Amino acid sequence: MKRTYKTVATQPHDGGWGVALDGKPMRTPGKNPLTLPSEALAAAIVAEWDAQREEIRPATMPLTRLAATAIDRTPSQRDLIVAETANYADTDLVCYRADHPPALMVRQHAVWQKLIDWAARRYGATLAVTSGIVPARQAPATLGAFAAIVAAQDEFRLTALHSLTASCGSLVIALALFEGRLDADTAFAASQLDETFQIEAWAEDAEATKRRSALAEDIQAAARFLDLLVNSADK
Repeated sequence: MKRTYKTVATQPHDGGWGVALDGKPMRTPGKNPLTLPSEALAAAIVAEWDAQREEIRPATMPLTRLAATAIDRTPSQRDLIVAETANYADTDLVCYRADHPPALMVRQHAVWQKLIDWAARRYGATLAVTSGIVPARQAPATLGAFAAIVAAQDEFRLTALHSLTASCGSLVIALALFEGRLDADTAFAASQLDETFQIEAWAEDAEATKRRSALAEDIQAAARFLDLLVNSADK
């Protein structure tokens, strides 16, 4: 798609904030008004569109993509998205530990156990840990507690949490970032702990580098999206 607009600006819209191209309010791909909950998020999306040159490259506009998803997809598929996100708790990455080598076992415990303990205190949800290929059986009360936390989020925060959980492969890590316990870099490192250990031993191929870079960018984008949901004046 070619860039045909000259100016991009924020504007108040329907109790929130919108983005205008040449003075015309933007709409989502689903033809819904792009109404955003904070001026800060609107300004960041303006910056994404203003940075486009002759051709518009959607891949360079992750905040726009997340906002459109929150408006077009999340409301109509809310139950599915809540279930997809909450279900990660049943087989969460941080609950599955190696039974060898010892160095990996120590690293997993040092990074992941702190997050499990934090989640137990924060949500009253105690997760069972296992090793090897033996599946962990999580208590219904634990799964219910995580499901309630996910379901309590509004459309914009649920969209970000869903993206984080999928990128991290862990609801616990995603929630730790969501709650400010971890930053984006630390969350990525925790989610990629096993892969990083293998890379240290065997090096990294180009395809793995590309995949990890994409995951890191997705986590950074969702974390920034969450941060921008609250206006700077309200922080």
